Amino acid sequence: MQRLYEKMLETPIVPYIRQCDFAVRKPWSMPERRLLDYLLIYVQEGDCIFEADGRVYRMGRGDFCLIQPDSLSRIAGVTNTVTPFAHFDIFYNPRREESFPTRAGQTQLSAYSHLMQPRLSDLLDADIPVGLQPRHENKFRDTFLQVVEQWQQRDPLMQLKAQNGMSSLVAMIIEQYAPLAPTSRTVSVALDWVTSYLSFRLGEAVSVADMAKRANLSVSRFNELFKTQYGMTPHQYLLGMRVSHACELLIDTSLPHETIAEYCGFADIHHFSKTFRSRMGMTPGEYRRAAT
Repeated sequence: MQRLYEKMLETPIVPYIRQCDFAVRKPWSMPERRLLDYLLIYVQEGDCIFEADGRVYRMGRGDFCLIQPDSLSRIAGVTNTVTPFAHFDIFYNPRREESFPTRAGQTQLSAYSHLMQPRLSDLLDADIPVGLQPRHENKFRDTFLQVVEQWQQRDPLMQLKAQNGMSSLVAMIIEQYAPLAPTSRTVSVALDWVTSYLSFRLGEAVSVADMAKRANLSVSRFNELFKTQYGMTPHQYLLGMRVSHACELLIDTSLPHETIAEYCGFADIHHFSKTFRSRMGMTPGEYRRAAT
């Protein structure tokens, strides 16, 4: 589980809807193709046949189909159908705007490998079926239909709501088929939140015990992991952030030294001056004059 959790941290989940619509069609078929992204289909009316990686799935009213990236698929409606669908990414890709729903007959995607989404089932080592059976069926269905409706409206707020709804759907899939229940040890391997956590508290008294509690670790274990990740103790790291912020204020503002000391979390002007000189090799006043 720890290795899987680390993979999830390296591959951020940021759902992104590429295309979706309420498809109302007479009997139809989509020839064989391979996907770059995820395709979620809800059979609202009619009967369909979905084929993915050599397996055939017959689905009818109320069924959900999820086809994952890189799957060789063929889909068809054998009757008149209403099949709301969504093409979407689950994992962040900075080039996602370049990706697209593949077309009929498009099975060789080596030229687009940089756009291929990771397969959720592979990344989480979980059996996520093509025929989804959501645990909370009504909630899942209603959320999906709302997502499709909102995405159809090109209003930025509706687009935001649609993306938020897709995030909820992805969360429901993961919770059901690949629940992540990281232990304290698992959570401890990622201390990337520390910089942000401390940045918002530079003017406050922050203890190692507070941070260890935030990470669900003992103080000794937190210190050990922190030093491994950052190469110094939490106290040294915090002092470095405070001095760095003081340097910015000395250069960019005309604030008196006493105020800068307060903003940066130093006990008093003497503590500020002593620490600054120890770190920077000059007093705050000398640093300010040298920068002007």
